[in-house]
Amino acid sequence: MQKKDQTKDGPLSGLVVADFTQLAQGPWATQMLGDMGADIIKIEPVKGDWMRHYAYGNLYPEGESISFVSFNRNKRSIALNLKDAIENEIARNIIAKADILVENFRPGVMERLGLGYEDMKKLNPALVYCSSSGYGSSGPYLHRPGQDLLAQSIGGGAALNGKKGEMPVVTAVGQADLLTSLFINQSVLAAIYHREKTGEGQKIEANLLNSVVGFHVQEITAYLHKGENPERSESGIPNPWLGAPYGLYTTKDGYVAIGMNSVQKLAQVVGLEQYDSDAFASNNIMEDRDEIRLSFDAVFMTRTSEEWLKTLLEHDIWCSQVNTFDEMVVDPQIAHNEMIIELDHPTIGKVKTTGFPVWFSETPQKIYRSAPLLNENAKEILLEFCDFSEDEINTLTMEKKNT
Repeated sequence: MQKKDQTKDGPLSGLVVADFTQLAQGPWATQMLGDMGADIIKIEPVKGDWMRHYAYGNLYPEGESISFVSFNRNKRSIALNLKDAIENEIARNIIAKADILVENFRPGVMERLGLGYEDMKKLNPALVYCSSSGYGSSGPYLHRPGQDLLAQSIGGGAALNGKKGEMPVVTAVGQADLLTSLFINQSVLAAIYHREKTGEGQKIEANLLNSVVGFHVQEITAYLHKGENPERSESGIPNPWLGAPYGLYTTKDGYVAIGMNSVQKLAQVVGLEQYDSDAFASNNIMEDRDEIRLSFDAVFMTRTSEEWLKTLLEHDIWCSQVNTFDEMVVDPQIAHNEMIIELDHPTIGKVKTTGFPVWFSETPQKIYRSAPLLNENAKEILLEFCDFSEDEINTLTMEKKNT
């Protein structure tokens, strides 16, 4: 990978985002926009984003939530009580100068605060306004709590994972949250392109449930064609629509992953003569898939992962190692792609985190600032977006400190 020119601005430099999001789906979306150079004004409740008070593994280095730090770099923070008339007006001033607004309150909250799309459209007709929720802004689940686990479960994805006869399995990663982040980014940037051509802003709605259902396009389409639920494998093939030899296999010292390969070709390489015939030439054998998998499983346990990979890759078998996190962060391709980076945080010090998944040749992404401390940037934001005097700003920020 070519080295990036850190003197250049990101591709979204000049765009201002009014960020009313909390937790994961919204903050990761706005963080990605910030990584690409947009100015993210994070408008937080007086006590801060909910994620400031929750952390994976209860990890709070120097009192800072590791989860908040993960999702909020390249942003500026101002804490506002949106029920207060003066502070609500500050939010309106920011929105008036923003290109994009992203919020993930429960449906109706922004409207009750006087910050809903119809009102903000009058204030800023060119505004791209994105609302994200659990299930949508209307419908029978309108008043249900929306959260990643719940959306994965309702969306059917959990029923695809795990073994036959055992409990469905949801993904450990917040699949619904992070997919929605990607859909938010795709959509707001498409709307910005539309605005560049027409001058018109618009409202966008995203939600966790739609993201999960949309993500499973191939699986759902196959079900709708066949009319029967996919049946999970007894032996642990990780997709109910796929057959042998696809899956993970135990070796002497770990695991290897075997992708979609011809059963016959794999049998030839590992020495399973009973499958070395044209009857097993397919790379997706459904009939007797569990029996075939168990036969391969017994063979893979006879050698180490490194030994198997050397042999398999020499024969162009689709395969890989199965990294744990400690192995992944030092993987040579991960290092080459610069996907583990380090940044400075004013409280924690050095923070290692993930890098930028996409590379731009002329407008590189970079770290402009770490995840902000609560209300850290209030003075500069008030000076930039509001017609406040220094005394008014000092009074407002002092009140925040005393809250």
